Amino acid sequence: MICNANLLQPKLVLEGINFASLLQIYYFCIYYFRMAIKTNWDLLGIATSVGCAIHCALLPLVASTLPIFGINIIHNSYFEWGMIALAFVVGSYSLFHGYIKHHRNTLPVLIFSAGFIFLVLKQFFPQQEYLFLAFAVCLIISAHILNFKYCRQSKVCNSPHHVH
Repeated sequence: MICNANLLQPKLVLEGINFASLLQIYYFCIYYFRMAIKTNWDLLGIATSVGCAIHCALLPLVASTLPIFGINIIHNSYFEWGMIALAFVVGSYSLFHGYIKHHRNTLPVLIFSAGFIFLVLKQFFPQQEYLFLAFAVCLIISAHILNFKYCRQSKVCNSPHHVH
């Protein structure tokens, strides 16, 4: 009986695709589907903030099983800074779009900025990580909810993407 070890190993689907090709595919999708798909950036910002909170809350519970699977995302600085960058990009785009195109109210941007400061501070003060994280998540979600509310209440809309 001959056993082929290659059949037992999972293959990477994107083996022949390099980073530049993935970037071209990404930009094509963004350009092509821009008008077809309407993204609610506030909802996406809330989802990423909640996802970050769930990640930070549940990760200690499953921490003992992750090394069995070869996964090490516990206090992995690249992963943590990547999540912070994702929160910043989504939040900034959402809030500045709402500010510029809809309501001209700086309160959501200020609340988001305070939340983002707490999110960064948690990286530098690991003893107070969960305290800073709680403040950060509450402030960032509040900023997105407030921005969403102000956008819906706006009488003037300068956005070509949708009509009120």
